[in-house]
Amino acid sequence: MTVSAIGKRYAQALADVVTAPSSGVRAENIASELSGFDAVLQSSPELFNALISPAVPSSRKKAALARLAEVLVLSRISRNFLFVLIDHRRMPELSQILQAFELVMDERLGFARAEVVSAGDLNDNQRSTLNRKLEELTGKRIRMRFTVDPSLIGGVVARIGSTVYDGSLRGQLSVLGRRLSGED
Repeated sequence: MTVSAIGKRYAQALADVVTAPSSGVRAENIASELSGFDAVLQSSPELFNALISPAVPSSRKKAALARLAEVLVLSRISRNFLFVLIDHRRMPELSQILQAFELVMDERLGFARAEVVSAGDLNDNQRSTLNRKLEELTGKRIRMRFTVDPSLIGGVVARIGSTVYDGSLRGQLSVLGRRLSGED
């Protein structure tokens, strides 16, 4: 999913508010609260339609959102941010804004994102070892997301930005095949 320029601006603004010394909240908490709200929104087409419909007055949308914020125990910052999205008719972009917010916060906190694909599930020891190695290679702290692809046969492939570290058996066999075909 790509994030629009507008989504990035809202994410930047939210990050500015969250990282302000007077905010008193942690970025992880805001991301978790808004993700929980987004999950509720995605699971209820009626609620989603009510919050995006131009036929429903903004005051009614905010009243419904305020009641839901109490139930979900949303912080003042999360609630106010959702009000801004309602005012500017940006509620449909919430998922994209959250994705951009996480990236912005990672960048501000000095983290790099690593998409790790492995042939099977990795245990905690393997994950921590891989994390240390990637941190050594990049010089940054790493946040990893894991997926499993049995076609790798064995090993892992890690993508950090545009750099790919291929430690998979499939990758090694491919390199070996190219070498052998070049020697013929």
